[in-house]
Amino acid sequence: MFVNKNYRPFEEKVWLAKPFMHGPEQTYMTEAYETNWMTTAGKNIEEVERLTAGKIGVKYCVGLSAGTAALHMALKLAGEAVYGKPKIGFGALFQKKVFCSDCTFDASCNPIVYEGGIPVFIDTEYETWNMDPEALAKAFKLYPEVKIVVIAHLYGTPAKMDEIKAVCDKNGAVMIEDAAESFGAVYRGRQTGSLGMAGCLSANGNKIITGTAGGMLVTNSFEASRKVKKWSTQSREDAPWYQHEELGYNYRMSNVVAGVLRGQFPYLEEHIVLKKRIYERYKKGLEGLPVSMNPYDEKNSEPNFWLSCMLIKPEAMCRQVRGERDSCYVPEHGKSCPTEILEAMGFIRAEGRPIWKPMHMQPIYRRNEFIGREGSCLGSSSLDVGMDIFNRGLCLPSHVKMTEEEQNRIIEVIRACFE
Repeated sequence: MFVNKNYRPFEEKVWLAKPFMHGPEQTYMTEAYETNWMTTAGKNIEEVERLTAGKIGVKYCVGLSAGTAALHMALKLAGEAVYGKPKIGFGALFQKKVFCSDCTFDASCNPIVYEGGIPVFIDTEYETWNMDPEALAKAFKLYPEVKIVVIAHLYGTPAKMDEIKAVCDKNGAVMIEDAAESFGAVYRGRQTGSLGMAGCLSANGNKIITGTAGGMLVTNSFEASRKVKKWSTQSREDAPWYQHEELGYNYRMSNVVAGVLRGQFPYLEEHIVLKKRIYERYKKGLEGLPVSMNPYDEKNSEPNFWLSCMLIKPEAMCRQVRGERDSCYVPEHGKSCPTEILEAMGFIRAEGRPIWKPMHMQPIYRRNEFIGREGSCLGSSSLDVGMDIFNRGLCLPSHVKMTEEEQNRIIEVIRACFE
């Protein structure tokens, strides 16, 4: 265990990414309270939908209870658009395969299963840590019948969208963007979330701006926005009584949650600037170590730098073993590993986290197909980029108001792990 008296613990824990309130949030929450709009309708929701659509550069936005709800609604939209309206109880994607990012949070793929679909995981590439367009092209050769692709922008970094879209267009597939982590990130002058059939955003407590919860679906289709508003309000028909003709969900955003998010909106760009500053300080502070920061395409994209991450070079990895819930390592001079560094940061009360464990490595999805540049990787020893990044990478404390002094101490502790 890392114990070094030269590095005293922080009096107050330094979090990975916690919410930061500015003041207007309380004003809009109070307004909801005083006007008695403590429900899933109200001015705050209307403003959040207007502001989000304007920021993303689309015509319509629907405020929902979570980013996961937005993804579910997007999958239902895509499924019905491609395969038609299903029978009750079967889901729009019943027994249909859907290609999706492998290195991501499971909320990216779980909604596929909600709709009866079968996730097929596409490997990652090293240049952005997102879905590999070459692996996607290989997947379409194996399964040309697939018509839906879900692409996540990992840690706020835009994926190679031109290449991915070209592969989707060639194969007649629609694309859904999981932009939960990338709100405010830009690819070739366009906001992530605006590049596919539908975009899904998150306002969870740890995101770049927050409502404490909540999510948004964005689209340029009026019909799609109308359907999502209906589905997310229990599919109530326009009748004087409660009339239901199709399956619905209780997915609408709360007006109180929307008040928090409305108050956060003016600070989105400021948060991105501060997050980028944290990224750049880590990059400079870790110079000389056998590590690199999470990469991005500087020519074509500008991330929102939601989380700063680092990757240890293969030759600088000490021995590390991970089980399903535990891990161990053997310290070695000049080398380190994510387990040792996370333990060291924990000693000084700074929160870090492993990189997302790829979906094909998760017990729930181990039997699902996993496709890389070389083809199907299920049960093979083929190149597995996502697993490699998971083994060698970790997320660093990236709280928007973390001080330079706090960050410098974290950098010093990371450097000590390689001594």
